[in-house]
Amino acid sequence: MSLEAYDYFLPEELIAQEGMEPRDRARMLVVHREGPFRAEHRQVRDLPEYLRSGDVLVFNESKVIPARLLAQRPTGGRVEVLLVRERAPGLWEALVGPGRKAKPGTRLRFLSPRDLHVVPDLEAEVVVLE
Repeated sequence: MSLEAYDYFLPEELIAQEGMEPRDRARMLVVHREGPFRAEHRQVRDLPEYLRSGDVLVFNESKVIPARLLAQRPTGGRVEVLLVRERAPGLWEALVGPGRKAKPGTRLRFLSPRDLHVVPDLEAEVVVLE
């Protein structure tokens, strides 16, 4: 699955800034797979009702670096760059959007004294910047 499937507009006010207390009161979307499509909002404390023997839980503990940068493509189009993780000093994985993928060699101009270049990396699902 491509990361582009997850590239959509999400209003800032809908993004949680801190975890729910108590944690088990957090909201959970349940999609029923049997029968006609049905989805409902529940709370994390209801999770045991849906687990069966042999089920596997995967915990996502990833965190977003609070580094959202505005840049400009050579064509003049504006893009948002979200830094994902630093691979090495000065080399970052990043999400660039909206729109088409940033091609290797593309120079992104930031409101800073330094431009960044998209470098080729066939293994990465995200753009690599240097």
